[in-house]
Amino acid sequence: MATIFTRILNKELPGHFIYEDEMGGVFLSIAPITPGHALVVPRQEVDHWLDLSPEQLAWCYQTAQRVGQAQMKAFNPRKVGLMIAGLEVPHTHLHVIAMRDESDLNFAKAHEVPAEELAQAAQALRDAWE
Repeated sequence: MATIFTRILNKELPGHFIYEDEMGGVFLSIAPITPGHALVVPRQEVDHWLDLSPEQLAWCYQTAQRVGQAQMKAFNPRKVGLMIAGLEVPHTHLHVIAMRDESDLNFAKAHEVPAEELAQAAQALRDAWE
């Protein structure tokens, strides 16, 4: 059975996409920690990031770097954090989070936001994407 991330990548479920290509996609978390909290997700369903092929891992990190650069332009944070946790969905995904301080890497701060806020954040990131 396909993971929720595969279903989003396949457009079976809605997602606020920033970027996608043949290797995977980037879309916003529905429960962001900070505005623009994005998920970098390879198309291949691999539960643990240690099991990704070198090509998949390179794609994930290169794409996460581009997301972080867009977050710096769009949201002007002090830094951009990167986390691989993945306990809630058995499909590797990187959390890219614009942060003002280290407490912005705490999943306890995640909260659902209205779809219009997600749409605005997604548009800001697409506009800043290079």
